[in-house]
Amino acid sequence: MNFPQLRTPSRVLMTADTVGGVWSYAMELARVLGSHDVEIGLATMGAPLSREQRKEVRKLANVKVFESQFKLEWMDNPWPDLVQAGQWLLDIERRFKPDVVHLNNYVHGSLPFQAPKLVVGHSCVLSWWRAVKGEPAPVEWNWYRRQVARALRAADMVIAPSHAMLAALQRHYGPLQFAEAIPNGRDPEMFAPLAKEDFLLAAGRLWDQAKNIDALVQVAPALPWPVYVAGDVKHPDGGICQPLHVGVLGRLSAAALAPWYGRAAVYALPARYEPFGLSVLEAGLSGCALVLGDIPSLRGIWEQAALFVPPDDTEALKTALVTLMKDPALRQEYAARARSRALEFTPERMATGYLSAYSDLMMTKVVEAAVVTRKVA
Repeated sequence: MNFPQLRTPSRVLMTADTVGGVWSYAMELARVLGSHDVEIGLATMGAPLSREQRKEVRKLANVKVFESQFKLEWMDNPWPDLVQAGQWLLDIERRFKPDVVHLNNYVHGSLPFQAPKLVVGHSCVLSWWRAVKGEPAPVEWNWYRRQVARALRAADMVIAPSHAMLAALQRHYGPLQFAEAIPNGRDPEMFAPLAKEDFLLAAGRLWDQAKNIDALVQVAPALPWPVYVAGDVKHPDGGICQPLHVGVLGRLSAAALAPWYGRAAVYALPARYEPFGLSVLEAGLSGCALVLGDIPSLRGIWEQAALFVPPDDTEALKTALVTLMKDPALRQEYAARARSRALEFTPERMATGYLSAYSDLMMTKVVEAAVVTRKVA
């Protein structure tokens, strides 16, 4: 049987939410795919694009934005919105005619797209709940569980940014037939070491128990250096997190955060849950010595390039931070290790992984079509 020669995709329909790290991931991937002549139809959900996000996406000539405010699947009662969003995505596919559909959310993986569909599991409620709360998610999340499991089974391929996240998806939603880990990447030209100063930096939503910024707040008074935290202080329910003893920088764009990384001698994220950790990668590229939560995902990614502490052991956190702050040679050693390791996670490596996955999906579609044609003939 002769099959048509496989080509790389020329068009990809990609979803992205505008309220989390998926946005940075999508922008980085879209930028590099542009150098491979791939046009991206970017369907955004969650909230309107911010002024900074609009400026960022306008720089990418290969990206066409389809904007919405449909709720995301982890939000309160999102299901009516998600049904409407599904019809919206199917309509975009009819008009945009992509070679591949790349979903950075789950439930729309069960939609009857014409193009092969890839679902990327950046995080999920069930694995978040287990890691943060130490128990299974309550029954209120059973419908979410069923819908995500259904979508993962329907997807032609499932990707996660780490082997730990891939294992979590299989643990919570059942075996995945075609699955692969493709690590995220970040442009090293955006994040470079500057003259280092004696302060500690952390980045993450201050109210998010997964990021565990509160542990840093607790130990901050006992540290010889000041602590600065960049991240959203406003909780989705409207509350404001106003911690003492740390300098709160608020939510910063990547460009605004880059010089903070560059000047910080130490970066800390004692996370309870972090499927990949883009902020850690940015800090590593910036030559920060790293102190991280001792969880499988961060261990697997950073190996010997960071100091690890149990997320709930504030005494161990304080000891690790004080040790680095008082020992310049050790600090410089771990900074060098972190940057060396971070430079392995290039955007081109990420794009190569996705282009290979797209090509595999397209080949499968070609083979299936050829088999059907032969049977009809």
